Amino acid sequence: MFSTTASPDNSNLRTVLIVTPHFPPSTLAGVHRARHLAKHLPAHGWRPVIIRVAETHYTERPDFALAALVPESVEQIRADAVPAWLARLAGVGDIGLRAYVPIRRAIAKAVAETRADAILITGSPYPMLLSGWVKRHLKIPVTLDFQDPWVSGEGATRPKWSKGGFAYRLAVALEPHAVRHADFITSVSDRQNEEMAERYPWLDRKRMAAIPIGGDAEDFNALRAKPPKQPQVRLDPQKANLSYVGTFLPRAGPLIRTLLQAVRGLKQSHPELAARLQLNFVGTSNQPNRHDSYRIRAIAQDEGVADLVSETPQRVPFLEALHILANSQGLLLIGSDEPHYTASKIYPALMSARPYVSLFHHLSSAHGILATAGGGKAFAFADLIELSALIPDIQNALIRLSTTPESFGRADPATYAAYTAYSVSGDFAKVLENAAATLEFGEVKHF
Repeated sequence: MFSTTASPDNSNLRTVLIVTPHFPPSTLAGVHRARHLAKHLPAHGWRPVIIRVAETHYTERPDFALAALVPESVEQIRADAVPAWLARLAGVGDIGLRAYVPIRRAIAKAVAETRADAILITGSPYPMLLSGWVKRHLKIPVTLDFQDPWVSGEGATRPKWSKGGFAYRLAVALEPHAVRHADFITSVSDRQNEEMAERYPWLDRKRMAAIPIGGDAEDFNALRAKPPKQPQVRLDPQKANLSYVGTFLPRAGPLIRTLLQAVRGLKQSHPELAARLQLNFVGTSNQPNRHDSYRIRAIAQDEGVADLVSETPQRVPFLEALHILANSQGLLLIGSDEPHYTASKIYPALMSARPYVSLFHHLSSAHGILATAGGGKAFAFADLIELSALIPDIQNALIRLSTTPESFGRADPATYAAYTAYSVSGDFAKVLENAAATLEFGEVKHF
């Protein structure tokens, strides 16, 4: 069973079905790719039809303010799913697996009713396994969008017989079956594409494109029009608030420790400044319901700066996250030690016009963007030795961020114009056209 919303007259546009198990009011980070495309693809000649799982099957608390950012004109098809409690009895939690068969049915019916020209699958990787079925039975081009690596270096380090180790081996076994049938593949970085191409030498690199998640400046207009009334996080107006909003990544530990070692040095050299400093880490668990899953607290205690650190593990609603960015004295943008890592959160941070201190691997595209954008101080490293050597410079940058934040100036909007939700949607329109050309003519236009 599935339900659909009413649709506007988009008869002059080509139609793409965007398969995304999670969609607003879900608060998971993966919803923003589809949210942006749903809003902006029509301006680039494509009518988006969203195939998602009905929100009654989501396990996270809904964010209806986020759902309100989706235009009412966007067509949404809501697929059914195995109830979470029942699926967990079999050890299954991923909504892409719980809704796999209903999503397939929804795609088949939607193709028949909308005469869709293309399909884009994003979010959970398991529906990507439908690519072969789509090509065989529906005869329309399929684009797979890997927001995060399905097969990751971090996954390879998990214990073999752990749940994470099993998930990694399953990814290694399943990913090539999905990729082989795709007409086009996108991810958030060139590095991520390169790693996939290295795994599959038969993959045509001309059928791949790196497109970041991006950010929508209009979200800040919604925030100004309707600020959160009962925020979960309240910034202390008597403090110099430096805020990090986002997940504590599995391989971010060395970076966070380096940052807090710099804070410890600041505390020792400038005790009066440290006394009015507050570092806020918000949403570190990446889960809306994880109120006690602390990731930063133990590191802060080890480094002797627990009194300067406040951690909110649960993911807060999207507009509240923007509110924290817009009202902090400075921002902390921290990646991981993985080169492929691209932080989607850097784009809202840049659009917030707040100064920042960032720390990423030198090969991360996030560092390249921040280093040229201005408006903050961007640090990079190649290995742990270089990372440790940055501590004195990071300390000085934190002092500057805490005392004279205006000295950083503002990020140049021209440097992130290509990463706005509107521009990203234009890039995807080109990808969809290329995928269609691959199927119809057996050739690929250069992206």
